This record gives sequence, structure tokens and C-alpha cells, in this order.
Amino acid sequence: MTFDNIRAVILDWAGTAVDHGSLAPVAALQRVFEENGVAITTAEARKDMGVLKKDQIRFILAGDRVKWEWTRVHGLSPKEENVERLFLDFLPKQAEILAAFSEPIDGVCDAVDAWKAAGLRIGSTTGYTRELLDIVSAAAAPLGYAPDASVAADEAGGGRPAPFMCYQNAIALGVYPLWACVKIGDTPSDIAEGRNAGMWTIAITRTGNEIGLSKSDLNALPEAEQRALEQQACVRLSAAGAQYVAPSVAECNPFLLDIERRLAAGERP
Repeated sequence: MTFDNIRAVILDWAGTAVDHGSLAPVAALQRVFEENGVAITTAEARKDMGVLKKDQIRFILAGDRVKWEWTRVHGLSPKEENVERLFLDFLPKQAEILAAFSEPIDGVCDAVDAWKAAGLRIGSTTGYTRELLDIVSAAAAPLGYAPDASVAADEAGGGRPAPFMCYQNAIALGVYPLWACVKIGDTPSDIAEGRNAGMWTIAITRTGNEIGLSKSDLNALPEAEQRALEQQACVRLSAAGAQYVAPSVAECNPFLLDIERRLAAGERP
């Protein structure tokens, strides 16, 4: 496998490269809201996954049910000061559990090693802060996953769907043009980030937030139910603008080869 036209692949972290099912952020968000008297559902915690976590807390509070419940419990509708306080509460709670959810997803290390051997540069973006990303990357590296560059939303001037983390990856990796790069992620905000950066996009279904199950929980379901969940995730991510959809990072090679072919033919994202 060789690449003459693709320059780099930019991967998301939770749900794409590590943490099958993107479980860590959900656990921390639910804990923070519960401790503040307003329990949130898994669906509410996952709805805007992928954006900067402070933005995600803001979006959760703005939801009709959560806003109503917060007002009932606290006597006032949620304000920006509540967003700031919840975010400060979230950071240590997420840090406490993050290392336990940083194991590379099956096949990721082999796929990334093969891409590096084929000449691709590997970058990464995340909705985590740099402080949290340092925990994840330190835990993942000894297990075999270490991208060439990583950028967190709080050090790029804005999180997804803005393309700034992708831009900073390109600078750190020394790659251009951006239409010769591929963004891989498991949320609509990942896809928007890649599209806004002018990159090709591959969405991940089976291991990511749109299904939101650990490997063991997913495998315990009947095969027909697993296929149905993957199909539903595929529909949602395709609707978000993904040009390709794969079950996992390990199954992206056919799409990278197709992008390579299309670039050689003069196509652009």
C-alpha cells in the first residue's frame, strides 16, 4: 500500500482511536449533572458529542427538558455562570476516570502503523482540553497508539465544527494542501470539522458515539440488532456530510485507496 497523493490522516480520539463506544465523556457528564440535582440521559449526554466539553455542557443546559428541570430544581433558568461552574466540576471528574478509557480500539494501532509505513502523517483532534488529552495520550502511547501530532480545542482558538484544530495539525505535521488530507471521526461534529477544513471525511460507526456501546456490550447483541444499529449510525453520519462511512478505523483502507485514486484523477473533496 502506497500513497502518492494523500498527505495525512487526522483522527479523533474517543470512539475513533480509543475508548470503544466513547464511554468516558458520558460517564463524567452524567456524574456532574447528577451531583447538581439534574440527572441527564445517555442520549442527552451524547447528542452534541465531539465539540469542546464546555460547549457540550452549554448545549445540554439549553435543551428543553434539562433547562426546565434545572429551573425547577434551582429556581432560576441556567446561565453562563452555571456552564462555567459545571465545566470546572467536569474537568477533575473526567480526569479521574480517563486513563481507564484510553485503550486503543482493536485494529487502530496496526492500521496507523501501516499508514505511517506508507508515508502518511498522523494527526489528531479532540473535544477534550489539552490537560485531559495529555492523560489520554500518555495512557495510549505505551499500548501502541501515538499520533505524530495532537491538538486540543482549547489551544486552537475554538473547537468543532470549526476547522482550526485541523489547520494546526497541518502546520505541526508540515502537510498541505488540506484537500490532500483525510479526517476520520465518529460524530457529526467530526465530519463538519473535516469538511470545514476542506478535507475528505470518513465517519466511524461501530466503535463510536452514534452507537455508544462498549465492545463487549455490542457483541452481546444479536447480529441483526448490531447491523441495524450500524445502519442507523451510517444514515446519521452520511446525513452529516461524511463522504465515506466505515465500521472502524481498521476498515478504512478501501476508502483511503479510493480517495488516493480520486485525487490522482484531479478530484477534490
